[in-house]
Amino acid sequence: MAETFTHFDAFMRHLSAERGLSEQTLRAYSADLSRYFEWADRSGVDPLRPTHRALRRYLAELDRAGYARRTIARRLAALRGFMGYLADEGLIDSDPSRIVSAPKTPRRLPVLVPQDALRALLDAPDPDTPTGIRDRAVLEVLYASGTRVSELTGLTLRQLDLGTGTANVMGKGGKERVVPLHPFAVKRLRDYLARGRPALVRGQDPGYLFLSVRGNPLSPDAVRRLFKAHLATAGATTSLSPHSLRHTFATHLLEGGADLRTVQELLGHVALSTTQIYTHVSMKRLQDVHRRAHPRA
Repeated sequence: MAETFTHFDAFMRHLSAERGLSEQTLRAYSADLSRYFEWADRSGVDPLRPTHRALRRYLAELDRAGYARRTIARRLAALRGFMGYLADEGLIDSDPSRIVSAPKTPRRLPVLVPQDALRALLDAPDPDTPTGIRDRAVLEVLYASGTRVSELTGLTLRQLDLGTGTANVMGKGGKERVVPLHPFAVKRLRDYLARGRPALVRGQDPGYLFLSVRGNPLSPDAVRRLFKAHLATAGATTSLSPHSLRHTFATHLLEGGADLRTVQELLGHVALSTTQIYTHVSMKRLQDVHRRAHPRA
């Protein structure tokens, strides 16, 4: 297994340094490949040189164990990435994962924050405390820009230009894009920079836009926790996540007349097909309204 872990470590460095994947994505790759290595060791399979039949047995075992199709597909995707890397580096003669089919998964529509809960959520934080002022800015920026949580927590003061109402966001794969900020978000950011952030700085300023109560950069997990807390205050279902605001942002833009290419650029999607899911969301909402409002309903 020493050879396996040597190549695994090199692959993880490749994902981090050359592909610029996030820490969360790297952890997912590591966990999924570790499970595969455990299976290979248990099954007497060379983890670096499995046959396509061995890989099908691996997927079949996951299916029998009751794993969701999405989980199985994700584990196969991690394995394909690893095998593809080995083949590109000339460490294996061929990539057997290319001829193994992933299980078909139903395409779920993104979950949106309901319209009646959205305003209550955005106004839920206390406007008279440093953390409340911060949280109001966090929620408004998430909805106003469609940024991912990791992009938001990675923002520095230098990446923000309130004069033009824009932010330079570092997206997946180290790709930078400029996102416009709605005037409501700019107003809340100005309030946060004037009354909230100065009270959160402890010692040397780290330079990040959003800070924790200890003066450290706000973490993605902290954003998820504050989002859940304010959802509860707003009386909305706590099954939503901060990513729901990104989905809501994209859907509302399309419903407001924005073209798909513009939304793709604002979201930082590489493929237009990824953005097209929001057209299905908009159509479903129209159908739901039609069913409720039509006289024959």
